[in-house]
Amino acid sequence: MNELAVADRASDWHRLKSLVLDSVSSPITRRVYNLGLDEFIAWFQQEPRPAGFTKATVTAWRVALEARKLGPISINVRITAVRKLAVEAADNGLLAPEVASGIARIKGIRAHGVRVGNWLSLQQAQALLNAPDASTKKGLRDRAMFATLLGCGLRRSELANLTMKHVQQRDSRWCIVDLVGKHGRVRTIPMPSWVKSAIDAWTAVAGVTEGHLFRPVNRGDQVCGDRMSEKVVWQTLKTYAAGAGLPDIAPHDLRRTMAKLCRSAGGELEQIQLLLGHSSVQTTERYLGTKQDLAHAPNDAIKLNLGV
Repeated sequence: MNELAVADRASDWHRLKSLVLDSVSSPITRRVYNLGLDEFIAWFQQEPRPAGFTKATVTAWRVALEARKLGPISINVRITAVRKLAVEAADNGLLAPEVASGIARIKGIRAHGVRVGNWLSLQQAQALLNAPDASTKKGLRDRAMFATLLGCGLRRSELANLTMKHVQQRDSRWCIVDLVGKHGRVRTIPMPSWVKSAIDAWTAVAGVTEGHLFRPVNRGDQVCGDRMSEKVVWQTLKTYAAGAGLPDIAPHDLRRTMAKLCRSAGGELEQIQLLLGHSSVQTTERYLGTKQDLAHAPNDAIKLNLGV
C-alpha cells in the first residue's frame, strides 16, 4: 500500500466516490459532492502528480479552485468532499492512514463579510412572470416554473425533482407536500392560487398527470423526456432575465425574492423560515437582507410606564 495506489486504477476512484456519495443523506449535498469529486479526479488525472494523493496535492487543488475565483462556500464544499474521499481511501487500504490524516487537516477558505444575493422588486418579479409566451407549451411550462420559484421559494434542485404526487390538498388548500430539501429536511409549502393556476395551465396542455411535474419541450413545442435538469432550469431563467432587462439573476435569487416579498407583505419571520426550510432563523434573516435597526427598535412600541 502507498499513496499512489489509489491513482493507479480508474475503478478505484469510481468506487471511492460511490462510497462518499452513499454516506450522504441529502440529495443536494450528494449532487454537490459528486460535482466536486468529478472535478478533482479529472484535475488529478490531467497530468502525473509526483506526490500522488497527498496533502500537498489537495492543497494545490485548493489553490487551483481559488484561481478560478470560486467563492469560499464553493471551495470549502469541494475540499470537504475530497477529505471524505481520503478517509474512504484509507479505510479501504488504498491510502496510508497518516496521509489521509494530513489531507483531513487541510483548512478551507475563510469567508469575509456576508454574501449578498439579488432580489427582484414586485414589479420585476411580475415582469419575469409575464415574459414567457403563454400561447406555447414551452411558455406555459416556463411561466409555471417561475411561478413556483417565486411563489413557493424552491431551490432549483427541488424544482427539478418536483412530482405530481407532491401537489396535494391540505387544510382545504393546495400545497407542495413532504418535499425533501437540503440536509434531508422535509417541509410542506402552501401554494398561492396563482401558482396552482400556472401549474394547471401547463399540465393540461402537456398531458402531465403523474411523474415529474416539469418536462423538456423541444423546438417543435412538443413535450419530450421525463424530467427537466437543474442546468436547463438555470439556463431558461438566464435567457428570460436577459430578454426582460432584469439583473443577472440565478434561480436561488427567486427564492430570496419570495422571502423578501413575504416579509414586505407582513409575513412572520418564523413562517418564512418554515417556507424556506431553514434550520435557523439567522439564515432566513440573511435571505431577507435585513439587519437590526437600533434607531427604530420594534420594542419602542411597547407603551408601558413605571407608574410614577
